[in-house]
Amino acid sequence: MANVLVVDDAKFMRLTIRNILTKANHTVVGEAENGREAVSLYRDFQPDLVTMDITMPEMNGIDAVHEILRQFPKAKIIMCSAMGQQRLIVEAIEAGAKDFIVKPFDESRVLEAVKRVLG
Repeated sequence: MANVLVVDDAKFMRLTIRNILTKANHTVVGEAENGREAVSLYRDFQPDLVTMDITMPEMNGIDAVHEILRQFPKAKIIMCSAMGQQRLIVEAIEAGAKDFIVKPFDESRVLEAVKRVLG
């Protein structure tokens, strides 16, 4: 099972993802509420996987993906986005994100993406 960093500016969304992941025996090693925090926590924990919100204060998810992958080219990141953010999802995938999941989170879709990205 994987060590995961959960990044979202909404506490409720972090809690939702945390619950889905822990129920599937993954370990949430940290939570960040913006991209800057995400980069710092990634450096500290070097988790197997990151779930990254796109729209956040201070540093958005796409900038955080660029920064994490610049420092850790093997990082595995799944983007989380609201409906209607297709352009941002494409931008995130081009930045190096491995997959994306759409809010509100569907448990089976989240776990499917996690399994696919972790191989």
